[in-house]
Amino acid sequence: MPKKEVYGAQPPIEIIRQWMDHQGWYDRSVKEKPFMKIEDIIFISAMGPPGGGKSVITPRLQRHFNVITYTNLGTESVTMIFQKILTAFVGHYSEAVRSQISGIVESSQLVFAAVAENLKPTPSKSHYTFNLRDISKIMQGVCSSDQKLTQEPKDIYRIWVHENLRVFGDRMINEDDKSTLTDLLMTECEKAKLKREDIFNVERLIYGDYFNGIDGESRPYIQIEDVQ
Repeated sequence: MPKKEVYGAQPPIEIIRQWMDHQGWYDRSVKEKPFMKIEDIIFISAMGPPGGGKSVITPRLQRHFNVITYTNLGTESVTMIFQKILTAFVGHYSEAVRSQISGIVESSQLVFAAVAENLKPTPSKSHYTFNLRDISKIMQGVCSSDQKLTQEPKDIYRIWVHENLRVFGDRMINEDDKSTLTDLLMTECEKAKLKREDIFNVERLIYGDYFNGIDGESRPYIQIEDVQ
């Protein structure tokens, strides 16, 4: 955005460029339309690659900016960061759970890459923007698990699936996108030899039979449905 006209013009961009080139605008409220020079303005902007509702910005505007960019972290770097975080957290968990950490980190990156590739932002889905902060939120959720209630691989994977559904799934606007995400998650769970019924023991996955109270004691979790 803004969308180009038939001949490629982008009037909102040209209005900004007019100040860049001439330091002002014409006052259309006055019959003579005098030129108003505006001083001491600094423009700071952010932009992403074209696609998903983002148009190419004319070079005539870009030439006025100092462009600062950065490259994404490589797969090895992301793996090292989150694997160390999770490994430290589950250090006192059972061996069955600790052995799943490398698989969870790898699956998290694969799901993230697939979501970013298959669920691109459009004008009706402008909030479909994903970055490494989303993986961090998922790991933060996994690190909220309780050692007493996380004894088997399916337990840690249920938490992981739940966090993906909260971080990614809650943004989806239709069932097709939600199904795409669920299929991606199930594909990764199958690599750990887990079936759908191992993860989804109810229609809507809300992880945890217990939660920790303020005093640290486990309290029963009560799910209330169909409230009007």
